[in-house]
Amino acid sequence: MKETQPIGIFDSGIGGLTVASAIRKVLPHEKIIYFGDTAHMPYGDKSPEAIKYYSLKIGKFLQEKGCKVIVIACNTASSLGYQDLKDFLGEELPIFNVIDPVVDFIVNHQQYQKVGVIATKATIRSNVYALKIQQAKPTVEVKSLATPLLAPMIEEGFFENNISQTIINSYLSSPKLKKIDSLILACTHYPLIKKEIKAYYHEKVEVLSTADIVADDVKRQLEVLNLINPTEELPKDEFYVSDKTPSFEQSTKLFFGDKINLVQKNIWDK
Repeated sequence: MKETQPIGIFDSGIGGLTVASAIRKVLPHEKIIYFGDTAHMPYGDKSPEAIKYYSLKIGKFLQEKGCKVIVIACNTASSLGYQDLKDFLGEELPIFNVIDPVVDFIVNHQQYQKVGVIATKATIRSNVYALKIQQAKPTVEVKSLATPLLAPMIEEGFFENNISQTIINSYLSSPKLKKIDSLILACTHYPLIKKEIKAYYHEKVEVLSTADIVADDVKRQLEVLNLINPTEELPKDEFYVSDKTPSFEQSTKLFFGDKINLVQKNIWDK
């Protein structure tokens, strides 16, 4: 039965675990197969061609693992690799990205008029959020800022300390983000520093939890496609990385406890 097959999720590193964890909360009986491409992290400073190549290889791996859908839990790969992966595998299984659900959320809520976006260089360079939001709702002003140090900082376990707060404050004080009413954390790593970002704004700016928005959308789409797992067994998730690092192993425990078994997998030579 296709409904009982797993959900495939991938990211450049640990960031996508924020999405995987949110999906686990709303879909407790779905098995997750996760691939973190830690060997090529961060994606934000890679060329579009490299990101497309990584996305296609990981997508193929998740398809071969029997996944019923694939969630690209990375904004950079969603902005640059989604269409290629959809063209490559879209007839065989649905491909979801993390950008469209957030754009829809902004467009469907009147209170968001001056929206800030922080993300990797590649995501900001693609201008995907501004283009999609303004195409759907031209009255919304979008202010974008590349924050390239944040993902590597988080990947190395630097958050909720003086170093991370200094870097975060430096970015958020940029004139580019002046007078915003909301902020999209347009990198799946960033929910790990959401608390520090909220502290900077003193509740004056709404910091959007994109992982929860994406998880709710994945659940809705699975319901539409009749792909919700009908069994009530607790699934045994699988976690793969292209390079096993102590910081990744440590960070997985923040989301899934000590029970994670990380498997290093080389998918590039196939």
